[in-house]
Amino acid sequence: MDATPQRAPRPLGLLAELTHRCPLGCPYCSNPLALDPRSDELDTQTWARVFREAAALGVLQVHLSGGEPGARRDLVEITKAAHDAGLYTNLITSAVGISVEILGNLYESGLDHVQISIQDNDPALADKIAGYKGAYARKAALAAEVVRLKLPLTVNAVMHRANIEHVEDMVALALKLGAKRVEIAHVQYYGWALKNRARLMPTREQVARAVTTVETLREKHRGAIVIDAVVPDYYARFPKACVGGWGRRSLNVTPSGKVLPCHAAESIPELTFWNVREHSLADIWDNSPAFMAFRGTDWMQEPCRSCPKAKEDFGGCRCQAFALTGDARATDPVCHLSPRHALVSELAEIREDAAYDYRR
Repeated sequence: MDATPQRAPRPLGLLAELTHRCPLGCPYCSNPLALDPRSDELDTQTWARVFREAAALGVLQVHLSGGEPGARRDLVEITKAAHDAGLYTNLITSAVGISVEILGNLYESGLDHVQISIQDNDPALADKIAGYKGAYARKAALAAEVVRLKLPLTVNAVMHRANIEHVEDMVALALKLGAKRVEIAHVQYYGWALKNRARLMPTREQVARAVTTVETLREKHRGAIVIDAVVPDYYARFPKACVGGWGRRSLNVTPSGKVLPCHAAESIPELTFWNVREHSLADIWDNSPAFMAFRGTDWMQEPCRSCPKAKEDFGGCRCQAFALTGDARATDPVCHLSPRHALVSELAEIREDAAYDYRR
């Protein structure tokens, strides 16, 4: 038998986490609990090299994210470097910290797309969830400028117990703002969201109503706006194919240069992450221990190993499996075939009174 290892599939997307700094305090923040300090952030030249290496590896698009990427004074230079590398550039922003002038400079530097997070259609509740007074107004103003520049706009609406009844209103807001896409993204419970799960978790009935509403709105607004929706894992029957399969389609670079198979991978303590300061992106993708750990299906336990869906959902989310069972190789407990599935149902029923200023 040929012992030569199979060449890993080429990635299509890169999430460039430029900084963990952010003016907002959203309780479901995707940042890790331990943030990279500003003093350890990659410089402009290193990001430019990473983008060139990403393009050579096969990456087609880069998502410039954070934290809030507008906290980087060199955001325009970073965007230009990504554009010059031949990558489609998507700015993922809170809109707080991106002025009209900066947006114009980003546009001139080759920015292709903007995604703005909006916490609710009601300004007061939106500001409360974000932990920043006046955030909603700044988001709406930047969205108007994005549309004026004829840049494609996506509205990212993260849904949880406090705003899940507002799905129809959020779609209406996205249409009003001129967005071509809206993401109805129910909270996924990692990092800060896991810490605040009991205050964010909707009821099963709320989720069911939201799913029905989304399907109705898709039909109603077909051709006017694309409505993407992600259902909370805890109410699914089968797990999602997290990031399209571990180490198969995408990679993350943290502010300090560590390369992750997914944004929450650092929550698994057994993994070792190589850094772009010491390794090329291609070397990390093909050979680093973290990317090899759960790539393919050989690592799987039962019932995943013999499941006909093994190469469709790849056992579900490794970070979620670890968070809920302490074993990153376990079947994602979201799966109804998991021996720990009852745990998910139990956790979904634990709720505390909603409050929003969790991180300060």
